[in-house]
Amino acid sequence: MKISTILDRIDMGSLVLPQFQRGYVWKRADVADLMRSLYRDYPVGTLLVWETAATQQTVKGAQPLPAGVHELLLDGQQRVTSLYGIVNGKAPSFCLGDSKAFLNLYFNVESEEFEFYGPVKMRDDPRWISVTELMQHDEWHFESTVAELSSDLRSEYMKRLSRICKLKDRVFQVEKVTGKAMTMDKVVDIFNKVNSGGTKLSKGDLALAKICADWPQARDEMQMRLDKWQGFGYRFSLDWLLRCVNALLTGHADPAELDRQNVKVAQIQEGLARAEKYIDQALNLIASRLGLDYHQVLGSPNALPATICYLDKQQSWPDHATTDRLLYWYIHAMLWGRYSGPVETVIRQDILAVENDDAISALILLLRQQRGNLRVEPQDFAGATRGSRFFPLLYMLTRIHGTRDLDSGLELRQHLLGGAMQLELHHIFPKARLTRYGYHWRNDANALGNFTFLTKQTNLQISAGLPNDYFSRYEAKQPGVLASHWIPPDPELWKIENYRDFLAARRVLLAEAANKFLHQLLLGTIPESQSDISAFDHDTQPRPASIASDEEEAALIHAMDWMHGQQLPAGELGYELRIEADKESVILDLAWPRGIQQGLSEKVALLIDEDDETLKTASGHGFTCFTSFSQLQAYVQRDILGEPA
Repeated sequence: MKISTILDRIDMGSLVLPQFQRGYVWKRADVADLMRSLYRDYPVGTLLVWETAATQQTVKGAQPLPAGVHELLLDGQQRVTSLYGIVNGKAPSFCLGDSKAFLNLYFNVESEEFEFYGPVKMRDDPRWISVTELMQHDEWHFESTVAELSSDLRSEYMKRLSRICKLKDRVFQVEKVTGKAMTMDKVVDIFNKVNSGGTKLSKGDLALAKICADWPQARDEMQMRLDKWQGFGYRFSLDWLLRCVNALLTGHADPAELDRQNVKVAQIQEGLARAEKYIDQALNLIASRLGLDYHQVLGSPNALPATICYLDKQQSWPDHATTDRLLYWYIHAMLWGRYSGPVETVIRQDILAVENDDAISALILLLRQQRGNLRVEPQDFAGATRGSRFFPLLYMLTRIHGTRDLDSGLELRQHLLGGAMQLELHHIFPKARLTRYGYHWRNDANALGNFTFLTKQTNLQISAGLPNDYFSRYEAKQPGVLASHWIPPDPELWKIENYRDFLAARRVLLAEAANKFLHQLLLGTIPESQSDISAFDHDTQPRPASIASDEEEAALIHAMDWMHGQQLPAGELGYELRIEADKESVILDLAWPRGIQQGLSEKVALLIDEDDETLKTASGHGFTCFTSFSQLQAYVQRDILGEPA
């Protein structure tokens, strides 16, 4: 098929992208390389299309196709999108990506090089010809320009331009997948084999593709729910939401079950509405009773499918003693890594337990069979860092146990509105002072026992002070405030030379508080009005532990805003990089753990004012690390956007 024919068929809507295709991810260097290869008559690969006569298919950038035979592009999206943009000077309707990657490509008639427009280099230089303008006219449109360059080389220059114009007649080999036996399952399997170097489709992608074939708005409807939760600090994926819908409809977590049970679109729509309702209820329950009100302290989202199945099963909202027992299970599922194994199998076990008459007892029994003793011991906090499963436990105890701000005396479980009242994570012994004294930067300085929470105003007051300097002052001002933070009362332990003894004593106090609260949950003896925190009305998320100052936070937010302005992922603030078999972690200021172009580019982290150990650990786990925004910006412009230096 000629390139010109391919582009015409795109305009006619007869060659389209199926819904499960990823967006356009090529950068300028890739586009320039494609044109060089075409110009030099190098092989540029084949196209793979699915010829289907399905009654309705969902495609990118278009309404569902009417009945008839259509060709869905399975392999060749990046090449076809680039060529469409170069020839037509605009992006095709199905393009979900940065059109700057293929617009304003120029050709130098003298050097025969393809480059994207740069005013310093190309302005007023007649050797540089717009490839799009050339394609839309022909070589004779530039005859007078070429004549001004060199009378001796005029004929050769015109031949070069003509060769570019004739690229529209270049023939692509097209392989077709056709026949009634080619189900979506088989087509996606072929896609994954052909696309072996790119991002694989997951079972959730496949299930959603099937759903979208009959319900075109499915992906957008689900994304709308995810965006709502994202706005309140909860980051969930499409796969996860589909898993929740699947759990309600089939009792399984495996997305293939939707196909096996022949679940219809109307059921999916009804299941999505139920899932949203019960997820909202579960998030509010977890926030109001436990104080876990944003994603990093939520624990494993994979505990929510069984939770919403339980809520769905009830004829009315359970009494608070019953929901507290459910939360007792939820916390222990988080603490002991219930979902660190085969997730779909474990969720299926939980859903089957929910079918029991005493569902919560059945859920707890599964945990006891997995874990044994459901008791928090002081040593469980030993070595636990900001990224451990026990960090949400510390946050939870702070929110529901009446922990008070050292200076103001304000209970930290209340709504904290305004910049000065923003809840912040505080190092009791400053990290910099500890490392200078000789303690290890991660195992000691970032130990969970060294963390507590304060208002922003108080955190600024303390700054880099040591506990033996400020504890007595705040205790005198707010009697009992140190005990509300589980601070050992012995002043000798407040000295930096006794830091490890301080940690050991505080771990005992934290374990006692945790077990007391968990036992009260199990018995259902906590008063119903314990707290009023809402999942959808709060301003108390602590700043990630790795971010030391307002200036550093502002720099990271600026980097995220700039990335968003380039139509690229903003990154994950305070990303937890797990190490040592999921037992410990380090916190990266800002990270792209799946690459800025997901699945296609390297892992990247922006680390501002971090020590060498953090940089070494991140680099050892495959991250390319930058220590300033300008370094990151240069990398993105050069390697992602393909912009000239």
